[in-house]
Amino acid sequence: MRNLMRAMVGLVGLFNIALGMAFLFDPAHSVARFFLTPGGTQGLATVRADFTAFFVTGGVFALLGAWRCARAPLAVPLSLLGIAIGGRCLSLILDGTPASAFPPMVAEAVMIVVLLLARRSFADVAR
Repeated sequence: MRNLMRAMVGLVGLFNIALGMAFLFDPAHSVARFFLTPGGTQGLATVRADFTAFFVTGGVFALLGAWRCARAPLAVPLSLLGIAIGGRCLSLILDGTPASAFPPMVAEAVMIVVLLLARRSFADVAR
């Protein structure tokens, strides 16, 4: 079970790093998939900086947790994803519920569940 969780957390990490790299190297295309419109070159720079930081940081710490079979690094992607899904929930309350709001929430929820299960699986590992 522990090795399965390591693999799943590794996939979560790689997925997030891939998203982050897409924002870094192709922000114009990436923002369209996230329903964003950056304002000029400074908007693209902000997308490159902030979205890359969010996804790469979460991904790197997920990979670190998977590699070491350690719980502590998983707190970083769990925090990032928890805040993100919380913001999406608030947006549903304040802004309405378009159908396009749910696929990213499902993806975030699945990643959170995987990371929480991994934390539980890694609980007995001494480091």
